[in-house]
Amino acid sequence: MTHHISLRARVLPVVAAAGMLVPVVVAGAAPASAAPAPQVSCTSGKAGLASKLQRDITAALAGRTGTVAVGVHDRTTNTTCTLRATVAYDSASVVKVTVLATLLWDAKKHHRYLTTRESHLANAMITKSDNAATTALWNQLGVSKVKGFLAAAGMTRTVPGSGGYWGLTRINVTDEQRLLSLLTTRNTVLSDNSRAYILKLMGNVITSQKWGTPAGAPSTVSKHVKNGWLQRASRGWRVHSVGVFRGGGHDYTISVLSDGNSTMNYGVQTIQAVAKVIHRDLVPTAPAASRYTPTTSPREAYVAVPRG
Repeated sequence: MTHHISLRARVLPVVAAAGMLVPVVVAGAAPASAAPAPQVSCTSGKAGLASKLQRDITAALAGRTGTVAVGVHDRTTNTTCTLRATVAYDSASVVKVTVLATLLWDAKKHHRYLTTRESHLANAMITKSDNAATTALWNQLGVSKVKGFLAAAGMTRTVPGSGGYWGLTRINVTDEQRLLSLLTTRNTVLSDNSRAYILKLMGNVITSQKWGTPAGAPSTVSKHVKNGWLQRASRGWRVHSVGVFRGGGHDYTISVLSDGNSTMNYGVQTIQAVAKVIHRDLVPTAPAASRYTPTTSPREAYVAVPRG
């Protein structure tokens, strides 16, 4: 465990002077030895859509620093896009959706409803990204139950953070997209009521945290989002956003994970640049005036406290 993390079971570390890592070119190194950058890969049941998404997502990321992973699935047109699908990132608060899903999955197994206390904690955890609420639920569940849910969900590459550091859970686009799929289609892992409950909370996120994947979404679709942001001594800011968008004849999910961002806002702008072209390509008929524009100054919800 790195000594730069200052918050047990939460996610804000001590700010390090080093900032993000910068790639270094070694003098005399042969350019051919460098691995080619991964390319956006898209498939679609709609003619021309895959190539358009591939081109537009690539253009949105042109010139951006850091490492960005993208996952898109549109059930309406059977469209899927991926970039760095299995690259692992520190989860930050995106893991809170997994925590809630685990809680509901476990309650279903024991044929019970959530208690009033659990409901209050779940609401604070998702809508306000409350860390104390997350810690309480994480500790109540224990890592073994989180792993049990991950296995049931088929999220085989997600690794829960150890030592109570839920914000250092290792996630990837493939598993995040799988989780969002569980929220949007009937399955044996989560009940219909559980899926609706999670989406309801993700749809009620406070205004200052509605940035990220909702950017550019048309007013004809409902927006359900959970974001995460975390700075560490190496690889700068991790900034992530996962979203579900439904309505107006459309049903799609977007996951964008990133690290190596110089600031939180830089990561936010990268995610929103990607999201805007995805929404535009999937719902091209929506007028520009109806597209969602998030707050220009997303606020952090974390307060540094001593390790305890």
